[in-house]
Amino acid sequence: MTVASTPALESDRQSLIALIGDEAVFHGDFTLSSGKKATYYVDMRKLTLDHRAAPAIGRLVLDIVRDLDVDAVGGLTLGADPIANAVLHASVAAGGETRPVDAFVVRKEPKDHGRGRQIEGAEVAGKRVVIVEDTSTTGGSPLKAAQVAKDAGADVVAVVTVVDRKTGAQAAVETAGFEWRSIIDLDDLGLEAQ
Repeated sequence: MTVASTPALESDRQSLIALIGDEAVFHGDFTLSSGKKATYYVDMRKLTLDHRAAPAIGRLVLDIVRDLDVDAVGGLTLGADPIANAVLHASVAAGGETRPVDAFVVRKEPKDHGRGRQIEGAEVAGKRVVIVEDTSTTGGSPLKAAQVAKDAGADVVAVVTVVDRKTGAQAAVETAGFEWRSIIDLDDLGLEAQ
């Protein structure tokens, strides 16, 4: 279980846990993006794009990477986009407490027009970056984003997920050589791994 570094941030985390439990956990029969079956679905996009949750998510991700000297955060579109933007805004709002962190988006495929870029936003070459994700099952999305960022010359220092489903993503990410961090896991939500 993760605990935030200050009482105010831990209060943010507890409020986020309550919001997720009340509004983003759905019970039924679901097929996850990994193809796995589940009896519940954690729909974090509902909250990463919500005014009540997004600022706290930004502060909490910024807090969990505070020791990593990060230049930018981003990940595979669409799940990572609002998180990266929330972190960018939280870093600016923190003022002198932290230096500003930029955001980037990793497209699933390079554009076939314009500059043909696969990464949009902050330049990542030579930068220390963190890959972010809303919820993790197998780790496939952050690993794809991490590889694209590495290929573009970034130093990927960690992968951070808001909600860890505890279904193998951490092991996959660590096996690939990246540090794993999460803000909330299934224990926090009172859910069992599936």
